[in-house]
Amino acid sequence: MPASWPVAAFVRGLCLALGLLLGWAATAWAQVPLREGGSPRAEGLSAPTVQASLNHRPVVAFRADDLAGSAAERAALAQQAMAEALAAGGPGRVTRVDAANAVRFDIDGRTVFYLTTQDVGAARGSGTLSAVAHQVEQRLQLAVAEHHEMRDPRRLGIGLAYALGATLLAWALLWLLLRGQRWLSGRLQGAVQRHQGPLAPYLRHARAGLRGLSVALAWALGLLLAELWLTFVLRQFAYTRPWGERSTTWLLEVADGFAGAVAGAVPGLAVAVLIFVLARMATRAVATALERVARGELHLSWLDADTAMPTRRLVNAVLWLFALAMAYPYLPGSHSDAFKGVSVLAGLMLSLGASGVVGQAMSGFSLMYSRSLRVGEYVKIGETEGTVAELGLFATRIHTGMGEEVSLPNAVIFSQPVRNFSRLVKDGRFVLHTTVTIGYATPWRQVHAMLLEAARRTPGVAQDPPPSVVQTALSDFYVEYRLCAQSSQAAARRRAEAMSALHANVLDVFNENGVQIMSPHYRSDPPLAQVVPAEDAWAAPAPQAPLKPGA
Repeated sequence: MPASWPVAAFVRGLCLALGLLLGWAATAWAQVPLREGGSPRAEGLSAPTVQASLNHRPVVAFRADDLAGSAAERAALAQQAMAEALAAGGPGRVTRVDAANAVRFDIDGRTVFYLTTQDVGAARGSGTLSAVAHQVEQRLQLAVAEHHEMRDPRRLGIGLAYALGATLLAWALLWLLLRGQRWLSGRLQGAVQRHQGPLAPYLRHARAGLRGLSVALAWALGLLLAELWLTFVLRQFAYTRPWGERSTTWLLEVADGFAGAVAGAVPGLAVAVLIFVLARMATRAVATALERVARGELHLSWLDADTAMPTRRLVNAVLWLFALAMAYPYLPGSHSDAFKGVSVLAGLMLSLGASGVVGQAMSGFSLMYSRSLRVGEYVKIGETEGTVAELGLFATRIHTGMGEEVSLPNAVIFSQPVRNFSRLVKDGRFVLHTTVTIGYATPWRQVHAMLLEAARRTPGVAQDPPPSVVQTALSDFYVEYRLCAQSSQAAARRRAEAMSALHANVLDVFNENGVQIMSPHYRSDPPLAQVVPAEDAWAAPAPQAPLKPGA
């Protein structure tokens, strides 16, 4: 990107602002009614006001109808009469003739308009007819002088020279402003790069904030410089001088309105801030109490450690919503139709687009309060098996022990069974179980003994309570055996490692005793019945058969 790009963008932004300001000045002055007291605003007037202007310079305001026509017709006739009197080429001498109920204004002896008592009386508090006529006479003299100035090449040349000099000075100041902003940003960046201490990350954030502040300040000063330049240039030419005067008045009115709005919003903002501070204090007090419940330091009959943190989230949400509802009327602009429309639109968008989010959150709270899961427990949900790492409001993270982390939406968990291998085991241990299928020709006592021997050889398998083996099914071609055991404190932290060690020992013990772990399937009846002979019912490593009574 070229180095001059920020300068070009800044200049284009200033040019756009100048164009908008100039267009606004060209239309705003003609649309604002003239008050005979000298200000361009007339507040509280009951009669409509129509002003007559000469070369964009407001001269007189008509508010009453007479024999010459309505106020609008009188204003049009006055503008036409002033233009014809000046077109005659006279010196432009303005005179006035006072009468009892009206004042006549002449230019070079030619009558241009009348100002009546009805024009003055319609404006409340605007003064007597003589005082208003004096103001109109001054404005008419100024407008006539500017009319002659517009046709004076010497005055036009002087104005053009002043405008050119102001333009060059404005460009120089703008260049210095941009150079100063870039120099300040470079100094800030260099200072942060030289600092390598523990505060370096915070300094980088501070540098970014100060850089943004310097850019905003440069834009503000640049726009102020542009407004001053535009006002000065417009004042150099008679045709645009009224716009320049209006530009200065507009800037002061904007500053006054902004300061008044800020001052008026301070009491409401103070009340809103007080409400939010009280809400913050309440949430901190609730958080402190519920954290003690979660750590087991405080015992409540209606709340336990598992549901303390979900309760904290619910209470905080209710407190902040209540604080927002209480502070809403005190926010600046909250009673305006625009603010209300935006609030309704935001609420509609939230209600339409957040149904899934609300469902996930409700499922999360249901899981927390039902105590189906706890962090650290080993569970199986659908095809996912692992240790619960985090039970969040919208999703639950599970570590499978295979280097994977699975994130399950709470709505999915809430809709299917959860197998918990840790809930019935104490001290954070888990259940170990495995299933083998062996043919009917192998003695079941021998299979029991081999599986128990494999459990005994596996490190981390608890001997208290002792492991057990059960036949879970008698299928068509084989018997299903399940080994059930619990882990001890010496077990691997991940259940997958403990299960791998147990399976390895099962393979070793079955190989040592010549029993194959295969599930037989038949196409026809075997030549010999698949039964266990009586002499092999207690085959090793099964213990010896007990002696029969009387033997």
